[in-house]
Amino acid sequence: MPTLKGIDLECMRGDRVLFSGLGFTLEAGGLMQVQGPNGSGKTSLLRMLCGLARPAQGEIRWNGTEIRTLGGEYYGAMTYLGHLGGIKDDLTAVENLRISSLMGGAAVGLREAWDALRRIGLEGRELLPGRVLSQGQRRRVTLARLLVCETILWILDEPLTALDAAAVKLMQGLMESHLARGGMIVMTTHQDIDIAAPAVQRLQLA
Repeated sequence: MPTLKGIDLECMRGDRVLFSGLGFTLEAGGLMQVQGPNGSGKTSLLRMLCGLARPAQGEIRWNGTEIRTLGGEYYGAMTYLGHLGGIKDDLTAVENLRISSLMGGAAVGLREAWDALRRIGLEGRELLPGRVLSQGQRRRVTLARLLVCETILWILDEPLTALDAAAVKLMQGLMESHLARGGMIVMTTHQDIDIAAPAVQRLQLA
């Protein structure tokens, strides 16, 4: 059974400790919601979990092995969506989805990309450049990656930002389906969302 484990994690910003002694265990079907006020280290923790930052102390283990020693074995099992999204203004929605997916390790065909954008609510906007899309539409392009990736672990930083009620409901269903299939999700969010999952835990950062 796949397991993500944080052991005695500490995060520093300058000379200030954001959190220390942090631990958790996430298994297949599990959802972990990371909560806390602005500046408490939520995004920093997610960046640690996806290997973009290193903890000041402690370890992050995937199936019992420290993630820094695993390389592609871990990163091929994980999809990280940051809260900024990374949508390029000069690329169309289809191009943004295909390129971001490729950078994440998944080659997505043109037909598959069009289908994902339709399912995420962007039918008729597939060829529009990023600069003319609304914030909510840009966020949907980013989230469409979850429809085409085949990773077990999703690390999502504020995935509901700028989404309307219909898109939030769509995301709820998408996440519930992923968890029901044995997937795993770590997410931060300022919005209330009720996600049915085999196991739910909340990690509170002070």
